[in-house]
Amino acid sequence: MSANNKVFIYDTTLRDGAQAEGVTFSPVSKIHVAKMLDAFGVDYIEGGYAASNPKDMAFFTDIKKENLQHAKIAAFGSTRRANIAVEEDKGTRALLEAGTKVCTIFGKSWLLHVTEVLKTTPEENLAMIEDTCRFLKENGREVIYDAEHFFDGYRDNSEYALKSLEAAAKGGADVLVLCDTNGGRLPHEMFEITTLVREKFRIAVGIHTHNDSELAVANAMESIRAGAVQVQGTINGFGERCGNCNLLSVVANLLKKTDHTCLADEEKLASLKQLSKFVNEQANLRDNPRAAFVGNSAFAHKAGMHVDGVRKVSQSFEHVPPDSVGNERRILISELSGASNVMEKLLEMGMDNIDRKSPEVREILQALEKMEKSGYVYETADASFKMLIKKVLKEHKSFFELEGFRVIVEKRSKDEGCLSEATLKLKVNGERVSTVGEGDGPVDALNMALRRALSEFYPSIDGVHLADYRVSILDPEEATAAKTRVVIESSDGESSWCTVGVSENIIEASWEALVDGVEYKLFLDEEN
Repeated sequence: MSANNKVFIYDTTLRDGAQAEGVTFSPVSKIHVAKMLDAFGVDYIEGGYAASNPKDMAFFTDIKKENLQHAKIAAFGSTRRANIAVEEDKGTRALLEAGTKVCTIFGKSWLLHVTEVLKTTPEENLAMIEDTCRFLKENGREVIYDAEHFFDGYRDNSEYALKSLEAAAKGGADVLVLCDTNGGRLPHEMFEITTLVREKFRIAVGIHTHNDSELAVANAMESIRAGAVQVQGTINGFGERCGNCNLLSVVANLLKKTDHTCLADEEKLASLKQLSKFVNEQANLRDNPRAAFVGNSAFAHKAGMHVDGVRKVSQSFEHVPPDSVGNERRILISELSGASNVMEKLLEMGMDNIDRKSPEVREILQALEKMEKSGYVYETADASFKMLIKKVLKEHKSFFELEGFRVIVEKRSKDEGCLSEATLKLKVNGERVSTVGEGDGPVDALNMALRRALSEFYPSIDGVHLADYRVSILDPEEATAAKTRVVIESSDGESSWCTVGVSENIIEASWEALVDGVEYKLFLDEEN
């Protein structure tokens, strides 16, 4: 492992990341993620714990059928067990059976673990490390040694912690990875200790950090500054307890803010957000809107002063260009908004003929204030705000007119589920239309009826589906009579948009959000 100023990216999403609460990858998902990581340009992909379960071993077999362009697959395991010959150790044999070019093993650096967890002697632990590294090297493997709990072990007994690294080095390890397994160390400690290790050993040094103190990325960056040339972590920071080092943030920081290089193709940084979303989808998790670099809120601006500043000079409130990491700028609308926020929305809508000081802008701000007093929030309901602008400027067009609807929820017996049916009457282009929709719930039934009524007149509606549905209670002290806010996210497969509705009746609030969502889609179709 060598390259001037190059930091090698070692991804352990499929092993360490899969140990996170609520994270599970199916066998097919593991292959999909590995292929995506390879396309992104990571150097190593840790596929799983070789001796752990059949699913991980199946991955090592299946991934060989894929034509990976760059990444090396690593099998993970531990040193041999105490007082057992390395050749007879089941875990070590499983590493060879995985058939990967790279084997990553962890061993103990902290005497607390040696004596109280492994229940063996310090001398035997050192022999376990050296024997396992040597055995794997003799069998033609690239060996990465993870010094588990290294920083805690160093603080407890630096002499022994360093001896554990010496044992791995004697065994022929290619990389010595220093692990902050408990995630409890501070950045200055990481720099000091990594610097000392780099000066003592001529072998490449790597870093593996956890996020229990919210410092995993900072700690990794400090170790890299001290000379570490491999960084281990996961996509989106998945991992045990509070998670692992988030490789997305490390890669972006390295490429945008240091003179280090990483990834096989650095232009792939522009697909950072795409990778984040893809891995979340494979793990069946929601995207974190506040995630650095890739979250929907990462480049969202709400205060009027910020919006005004970013419009004039983008770097005044954006530390990197949003598109450089595959993201985009968003201007939020709320009671804190000023003319700058409204102007930004008008420009997005192609209305560049309205001046910042015009009465129209003032009217939009007044309407916004009135609506927010009634419970509407437009920060996440951008489409509804654009519809509001159309109404204030008297440019709103009704594509249909509601004549009435009825929603029935029926439970025929205690053992049967609820049935929901919506009957809807509309007037579309002067023609009366009556439809019935059935769904999993009353809102779903109403949505199905609305789409059925409009699809004959507006075929593009067939491609729209509800991606998310969120309900907030605005005045809980009113109990079941409380006012309800409903936010609906709609998608046509290429783009998505959010709309909002407010009412004491949850069905009426949902209807309002549904209508805004459908009309916004039809407005987009007209503009295109």
